[in-house]
Amino acid sequence: MIRFLAKDGKVYYGDAIGSDLTHVAQARVIRGRPWENHEITDQIKDVRLLLSPLAREDIGTVRCLGLNYEQHAHETNMPIPKHPILFYKPITAVTGPFDNVPISQAAQDYPGLDYECELVAVIGKEGSNIPESQALSYVAGYCVGNDVSHREWQLKLGGGQWALGKGFDGWAPMGPGIVSSKIIQDPQSLRIFTKVNGKTVQDNNTRDQIFGVAKAISALSEGTTLLPGDLIFTGT
Repeated sequence: MIRFLAKDGKVYYGDAIGSDLTHVAQARVIRGRPWENHEITDQIKDVRLLLSPLAREDIGTVRCLGLNYEQHAHETNMPIPKHPILFYKPITAVTGPFDNVPISQAAQDYPGLDYECELVAVIGKEGSNIPESQALSYVAGYCVGNDVSHREWQLKLGGGQWALGKGFDGWAPMGPGIVSSKIIQDPQSLRIFTKVNGKTVQDNNTRDQIFGVAKAISALSEGTTLLPGDLIFTGT
């Protein structure tokens, strides 16, 4: 599923035609909102620009996990966490996969801007106290996200400001589309990498996650209701 600006100047949800989501030329229009009654129509539109795969009104919360890869924990000389390290980003942080990332003056005044490529799980149905064995059935699909971070704000300024250091507007680019969990049945076998100016700066596999997607969803739902449209950034 993609959300896109069509060449007719209107914004649609669509079922991308073709498997290369970074170069989608056309899509079948989806009528209705993702978490309500909707249908994939036979109407085909030409894609001008891929947007965030979910509109702001269709997003619930943006939950993020910190220090969720063993390799990353070893690199930072941090102990392996016994419980998921959770923080939130505001919905205004979510933006499209090809949008510019705005750097506000508060972030420019200090060094420390960083990238964090992550697998994002999109919750598709309501649930709480979800057993790990059933957790993946609550996932509508997966996409790629960037947990843009500012290390000075996150770790030093003001005694450490995780929410501020990761929550500026536009600091959660995601997309280019959401791939159905019917297609990605095992989220723990996916290569994930980052390139900056053509140079590979991150390269790992989701099997290295300390808390896999199912375990994370189960843990985050303990005493807390997850809703359709909730996004879980699963760590870098």
